[in-house]
Amino acid sequence: MIDEITAEINESQAVFAVDYRGITVAQVADVRAKLRESDTTFRVVKNTLTERAADQAGADALKALLEGPTALAFVKGDAAAAAKTLSDAAKETELLPFKGGLMDGNALSADDITAISKLPSREVLYGQLVGIVASPITGLARSLNGLLGGLAIALAAVNDKKASGELPAGEAPAAEAAPAADAEAPAEEAPAAEAEAESAPEAEADAAPAEDTPTENNEE
Repeated sequence: MIDEITAEINESQAVFAVDYRGITVAQVADVRAKLRESDTTFRVVKNTLTERAADQAGADALKALLEGPTALAFVKGDAAAAAKTLSDAAKETELLPFKGGLMDGNALSADDITAISKLPSREVLYGQLVGIVASPITGLARSLNGLLGGLAIALAAVNDKKASGELPAGEAPAAEAAPAADAEAPAEEAPAAEAEAESAPEAEADAAPAEDTPTENNEE
């Protein structure tokens, strides 16, 4: 029995101790059935055996709770759900008050376990996390749908105006004719450029003798 309790302590995420005085066998069976949903085992064991198991497991904080009738809930699943189950059972029966416990090796008071029982369950927390992660994607999808819907409405309005004659259908904008005029300009300027190129050598030939005249005068 001591080895079993030691293994339960070592394998549990949390251990909750409650006072079970006054509870009936039927009520214990009901609590055990509900605690199975959170992968929790509810055991009533002699304090002397539990104390020796706590020594073997190195769970000294449990030893201070072993005064009077004590039952232990060994939680391997959702600690918040297990604490809530025990809290609800205590309200229904007016029994099973929390004495304290352990979570991840840390000591818990009765108030700590009560606070844990008010936390959302693991499934609810996962749902909230998924909602937070998915919310930007949902907002983006809504924005894209809104843009596409607005574009469809605008295109439909343009099509209706073309059908009614308010807008011309198939006519090219006036701005498209401008490039044609620009394309002709280089062709007209080409002869002038060629004439300048042909006259350039003649001008250089006429100017050459004039540069030699000062040299001859200086030599004389």
